[in-house]
Amino acid sequence: MLVYQDLISGDELLSDSFDYKELFNGALWEVEGKWVVKGALDVDALIGANASAEGGGEDEGVNDEAVKVVDIVDTFRLQEQPPFDKKGFMGYMKKYLKALTPMVPAERQEGFKKDIQEAAKFLVGKLGDFQYFVGESMKDDSSLVFAYYKDGSSNPTFLYFGDSLKEVKC
Repeated sequence: MLVYQDLISGDELLSDSFDYKELFNGALWEVEGKWVVKGALDVDALIGANASAEGGGEDEGVNDEAVKVVDIVDTFRLQEQPPFDKKGFMGYMKKYLKALTPMVPAERQEGFKKDIQEAAKFLVGKLGDFQYFVGESMKDDSSLVFAYYKDGSSNPTFLYFGDSLKEVKC
């Protein structure tokens, strides 16, 4: 299994169990998330048993509080952040790129600078549509993960800065 860590914070943000599509020559990765139910399973219902007919009570130590979560947010313990306005986002990008650019391989530097500018323009046009997340450590200047509902979908689409992710074999 491959895990993708943020170069700045070291937080795990994604794994190869989620397919991604590259945008802007890999400056952004697009990943489809899914709403899933997390919690205890009703084993009796799965196997066709009737607890009341078999002498079982309703509260036999099973916590059946199921909650709906987004798989990517839950799996990687992403932490939601307050929204950005254009000025705040541009300030973040300036600081973020100053930290990230030296970490980008030399052969990618020229393309990275061009591609990240185009990606930033795309992101600025959608600032009001996004939920913003960072990794579990919530480290300053770490990579943002953007989530939005694309074309009326009921599942969120996530955007990652592709050049900020380091592939780690588990």
